[in-house]
Amino acid sequence: MSYRRIVTGHSPAGKSVFMSDAAAPRGTAFKHVPGFVTTLIWETQPGATVPAAQGDPTVTAPSWVPQAGGTNVMFVTFPPDSVMMSPSFNPMEAGGEYMQVLPGLAEKFEMDNPGMHTTDTVDYGVLIEGELHLELDDGETKKLSPRDVVIQNGTRHAWRNKSDRPATMLFVLVGAHRR
Repeated sequence: MSYRRIVTGHSPAGKSVFMSDAAAPRGTAFKHVPGFVTTLIWETQPGATVPAAQGDPTVTAPSWVPQAGGTNVMFVTFPPDSVMMSPSFNPMEAGGEYMQVLPGLAEKFEMDNPGMHTTDTVDYGVLIEGELHLELDDGETKKLSPRDVVIQNGTRHAWRNKSDRPATMLFVLVGAHRR
């Protein structure tokens, strides 16, 4: 799936202008996890200023998890959990692909508890389409429907798609310090 990204900025005279209007450049449909799609839309570094520097920060973003004070906005499409339960699913190949495509985030996933992860971020998640279940480390879950919003405060969690259709969420991650 492709997302249109419109970016505004400033002309040399200080007037607001459209800097770009195109498909977001950092979208990946995973080969080893069919139906899993991630798209990094934008990123800001800690201490961001406006007018912003020229260029596309997603092209050089070293991590899908922002530093404290930085932000990332992304879409994630989760395939049904049945994809990972298929006899043809290879967790080693999928893990390698995660490491390549999602640097900084892939390392947060727990090998012994598939899907569980913790980041030093406050995440705002909005379910756009489909159905997802948010699982916390005690096993408690909440079912999400379209337009439900989750504020994830750096807790250990996993996203579960128990349906037979993909589910897409929009996430804004705000990097934070853990105390």
